[in-house]
Amino acid sequence: MTNFAKTAASALTAALPFLLSSGSLSAQDADPLSFTPEVNTAGQAAYERSCSACHLATFQGSFEAPALAGPNFSLVWTERTLNEFRATIRTMPPMAPNSLRDAEYDAITVYLLGANGAERDGRVVRADREATVGSLLAGTATARAATASAGRGAGAGRGGGAGGRGGRGGAPRTEPEGVTETFHEIIDFEPVTEQELINPDPGDWLIYRRTYDSQGYSPLDQIDRSNVDDLGLEWVWAMADGTNQPTPLVHDGIMYLASPMNTIHALDATDGTLLWEYRREFADDFRVGFSQLRNLAIYGENIYVATKDAYLVALNARTGETVWETQIADYHLGYTNVAGVMVVEGKVINGINGCDRFHEESCFITAHDAATGEELWRLYTIARPGEPGGDTWGDLPFELRGGVDVWNTGSYDPELGLVYWGTAQAKPWVAASRGLTVEDAALYSNSTLAIDPDDGSIVWYRQHVPGESLDLDEVFERILIDRNGQRLVFSMGKHGILWKLDRETGEFISHLESIYQNVFDFIDPQTGDVRYREDIASAEVGDWVSVCPSTAGGHNWQSMSYSPEVNALIIPLSQTCLEIQGRPVALEPGSGGVGAARRYSEMPETGGRLGKLAAYEIDTMEELWSVEQRAAYLTATLTTAGGVVFVGDLDRYFRAHDVRSGEVLWQTRLGTSVQGFPVSYEVDGEQYIAVSSGLGGGSPRVIPRALSPEIQHPSTGNALYVFKLPSR
Repeated sequence: MTNFAKTAASALTAALPFLLSSGSLSAQDADPLSFTPEVNTAGQAAYERSCSACHLATFQGSFEAPALAGPNFSLVWTERTLNEFRATIRTMPPMAPNSLRDAEYDAITVYLLGANGAERDGRVVRADREATVGSLLAGTATARAATASAGRGAGAGRGGGAGGRGGRGGAPRTEPEGVTETFHEIIDFEPVTEQELINPDPGDWLIYRRTYDSQGYSPLDQIDRSNVDDLGLEWVWAMADGTNQPTPLVHDGIMYLASPMNTIHALDATDGTLLWEYRREFADDFRVGFSQLRNLAIYGENIYVATKDAYLVALNARTGETVWETQIADYHLGYTNVAGVMVVEGKVINGINGCDRFHEESCFITAHDAATGEELWRLYTIARPGEPGGDTWGDLPFELRGGVDVWNTGSYDPELGLVYWGTAQAKPWVAASRGLTVEDAALYSNSTLAIDPDDGSIVWYRQHVPGESLDLDEVFERILIDRNGQRLVFSMGKHGILWKLDRETGEFISHLESIYQNVFDFIDPQTGDVRYREDIASAEVGDWVSVCPSTAGGHNWQSMSYSPEVNALIIPLSQTCLEIQGRPVALEPGSGGVGAARRYSEMPETGGRLGKLAAYEIDTMEELWSVEQRAAYLTATLTTAGGVVFVGDLDRYFRAHDVRSGEVLWQTRLGTSVQGFPVSYEVDGEQYIAVSSGLGGGSPRVIPRALSPEIQHPSTGNALYVFKLPSR
């Protein structure tokens, strides 16, 4: 494929997430659609099976899955052809396009049109290029999504009893519950203290990136550059289907692992023996969407789980039994968790996401008493009118200010007493679609927040990209490093720009550009202030804008790590580009969403190498080495005291590289794409490396997968793989 070549599988429209190019439906142009009650019923069943997890039973949509009924649907589709609508539906589900039968796709089409006002009167309609979607709709339909949203407040009521998911007998489940099976109670468990979280045993992995500073570095050195080629597979644990991007935790030889759909396992870390299992049973009206949970937390005698339905659950680490649970937010409003929590000073701190719809709440970070779950404070990430920063959203009322999700876990400096969290972009993605311009900064979007964990107050903030307008957020990990008398915090967002700040004050120090970017035509080297290209700044609804990088990054959730040996951050990067078009969005409660169409392409001058792994020296902010390849990297990096960095990719390879040069020292191939957060731990004097294979997810895998269709992998195969050297 040539540089910057358009892919036939690029996203065409915001009507569904990650849409493939619809082209035409030449084979089906003459096929009739029957608008009968029977076809509508079949369409409802097919929709509930294959679509409602993301688009919801109310058609309200969630995250990148937009509303499929109501004003935003009409704004996008009224003037477009039925042929195009049918073709677009066939690109779904996003990870298995065109996988349903033609009759099912046609029935879903009828069902969705009926939800928007089309009469189901037995008519037969031919899907030729002349028929528009609007011609079939009986006036302006009132979205069931809007009705459903208007009927619920933003408070934290349990459940909604709006109907079942099917497949289960008996009365509908209106409240979630946890089901635990204990096979072997863990007897020799030592409670985890606050001091252990600050200074963990070298053999444990107690926190998302092992330590509060999020360096992703293991001090273990039994596996080193001289013997890593002898690594062998020790055991494998099969995991549930769904989006899979986990970070295993390990304490005293016990591994705690989050599988898709909030199933938690305790395993013997030496051989994979199952000790206990916790399964989250969701209320029948809950739709999961992406099913990943990236990390757990451990403190005292508990394991802490942030659930997909916006609860926080504490489990007994010995047995898996529920100790307490509390509802953080109402999942009916779209709230969910994907990142996971951290425990600081006896407080369980969590960032919520799923804040792309307009209502009277916004995204937030909460702290809860680790012993009881009681909420101690709540910090909203969107500035309200009349508060500091409230005027950075133009004249928009608070209920029309969307986004600023918190979908990655923070870092903590116990000496300064500050936690550091990144925030995502405002929504809809394009400034014009949200009724603003790029001059409206939209605080506290795309920022680093330094927060006092005692009361949730913002001590300082740094907004990296004010008024962001391309879905290039800066929400990811904050790495804390002490160097030459300076206390530093490093971060990188989808723009691929590494930001270096003083973490005591938030003062800008320097930056580097890790990949080609043409979003900004100027970055002030003294202040770090950025300036958009003029065509981006002036883009109106309906305008296409071409930029590099794409929404895959640059950098994304696949965390970087620090190597003290070479004083460098080693970062997995993506090299793709984007065309984005802002779509009209109704600025009214119950509306919202991402409101954009996207197309993707390879990055110029890369020769189609979509993945880049690079090391950057943090004093000079210069590249030490880089490795580029066709397959995208889909794991965080893991650095060790043995001089090795581990990373995995879309093409099923898990590799060990020399931190000094990037040379490949060892590689193996797993059952499907390698995705998640590799960790290292030690039990009985032996060092282990664990990594997950995984499927599902957003832009970081969907975009490269569309651009490199020759890279094939099985569509199932989520698992955890554990490696070690031969026993001595």
